[in-house]
Amino acid sequence: MPQPLPNLHHLELFYHVTRSGGITAATRSMPYGIQQPAVSGQITLLEQELGARLFQRRPFKLTPAGVELYEFIAPFFDRLPDVANKIAGKAERRLRLAAPTMVISEHLPQVIAAVKRKQPLLELTLIEAGQRRAIDALQREEVDLAIAEMEGKAPAGTAGEVLINLPLVLLAPTSLAGKRPELKDLVGKHSLVRLPVDTAISRLFARGMQRKKLAWPAAIEVSTIELVHAYAAQGFGVGLSVCVPGVKFPKGVEVVDLAGFSPLVIMALWRGTLTPLAKQVLGGLRRIAGG
Repeated sequence: MPQPLPNLHHLELFYHVTRSGGITAATRSMPYGIQQPAVSGQITLLEQELGARLFQRRPFKLTPAGVELYEFIAPFFDRLPDVANKIAGKAERRLRLAAPTMVISEHLPQVIAAVKRKQPLLELTLIEAGQRRAIDALQREEVDLAIAEMEGKAPAGTAGEVLINLPLVLLAPTSLAGKRPELKDLVGKHSLVRLPVDTAISRLFARGMQRKKLAWPAAIEVSTIELVHAYAAQGFGVGLSVCVPGVKFPKGVEVVDLAGFSPLVIMALWRGTLTPLAKQVLGGLRRIAGG
């Protein structure tokens, strides 16, 4: 059987003891508090794991086995502070964010501009993503913060904050429906233009229609909300969309409110502790949502 790997913490203690020239000196110079008996006991465990004595206690002197071990581990522990500082420095200026197209194009620019004024060396990665891709990127730790269209609570293993609730609406081309149409005037009479069936907005619409005991299968399925707007404005059908504060619908459509339909929830999602830059972005999005 292969020899079990020694405990990494025990190796770190041995490194500090060797650098300091003894256990008592090491307890005074180590970057965290630990008592002499604890160090001595854990070094003894390390020697038992390795089956070799590593140093003579009084006066302090490494054995041949101790010299061999120290020469192997010293480069790693010597470089560790510099590597940690380098990683921390990158974390202070790096931000990875996944969000829907509309959020990236309409709302994020002003938020990122404010962040960049505080961190001119900002390293930014933006991923244009719907709900499923955004959550997957977050769970894979490919992004620090995700903005996603949700139907309820944050997924297991993530923290979440609701930014805004967006009412579902229909965009009826005036060329098809005339002025002030209602849902009952449109169902089954015109083509429905919507996002794919597995998106949050389409699922919410399907549930609302089911509660009203109505059926309206999509005739045109497109990949983005911008395409829904474009096809509705050009008279290809009635578009399923959401009402976003500050975002205007195209000319040539009448907005039909969908009373009784659950709203689309826009939620910020993250795992673990938010980075300082992610906190700034979240704060900016809160102000926009509340404004």
